[in-house]
Amino acid sequence: MRTAPFSAYLALFGGACLWASSFVVLKIGFEAYDPMVIIFGRMLVASLCFLAVIRNFRKVEYRKGDWKPLLFMGICEPGFYFVFESLALTYTDASQAGMICAMVPLLVAFPAAVLLKETISRRTMVGFGMAIGGAVLLSAAAEASDSAPNPALGNFLEFLAMVCATGYMITLKRLSPRYGPWFLTMIQAFIGTAFFFPLLFLPTTELPTAFDPVGVGCIVYLGVFVTLAAYGLYNVGMSQVPASQASTFVNLIPVITLLMGWAILGEQLTMVQYVASALVLGGVWISQDKSVQTS
Repeated sequence: MRTAPFSAYLALFGGACLWASSFVVLKIGFEAYDPMVIIFGRMLVASLCFLAVIRNFRKVEYRKGDWKPLLFMGICEPGFYFVFESLALTYTDASQAGMICAMVPLLVAFPAAVLLKETISRRTMVGFGMAIGGAVLLSAAAEASDSAPNPALGNFLEFLAMVCATGYMITLKRLSPRYGPWFLTMIQAFIGTAFFFPLLFLPTTELPTAFDPVGVGCIVYLGVFVTLAAYGLYNVGMSQVPASQASTFVNLIPVITLLMGWAILGEQLTMVQYVASALVLGGVWISQDKSVQTS
């Protein structure tokens, strides 16, 4: 047993920052191209990046039968996770969708306790409560906008995405003792590319008819900095930190998303949102119980 290093928490924080940026970039990208085109494009870009360095994974020792959890992990996320998230962002604001991410720690904590035999301390539960309360307050303070025609439906679809994220996190934690975090990220990219390719030919998918530099730029950013870097960093942190604590970093996403909306899109934060953001940050810090060790 050992205590997780500071670098693991730094990796989780970096992954959360990049994930938060994806909500803003996706919203911009969907104005240029169909959601399925954006999602497939980002998975393809990440896969091509991994193909360039695939020789580095030749020494990975595959354990017989692991194709099942590996496939399940990839189908959960990026598979159905991105299906639900892309649909959600057509009905709700990026900031509101980001706030629904606060449900992940609760969704992850109990399966982690049962399946991974992780201990959930009282301090961690207090941190959960603060962070989730802050995220709920953020959601309550959010104002309706023209870009959110049906926020209730959109937020429900985002919740379904979080259920898929829970399946990914628990499965990833069970696989991490046998496989490196970057190998698992590569598998996610490959499965995601195969998963979304057939969806390009759905009657509801509008294929591109012209080159849009903004849309292409969003695809490249999402593929390199989110699908590859964010998942890679998060998988690194998850491999060294208990799943219940690592999932708490997802609560940073609504805060960071709001700050990026203010800095990039000119959105304004209210005093209530500042207070709620402080609650989220405080909850994440409190939930990291250093007395809980990871194997």
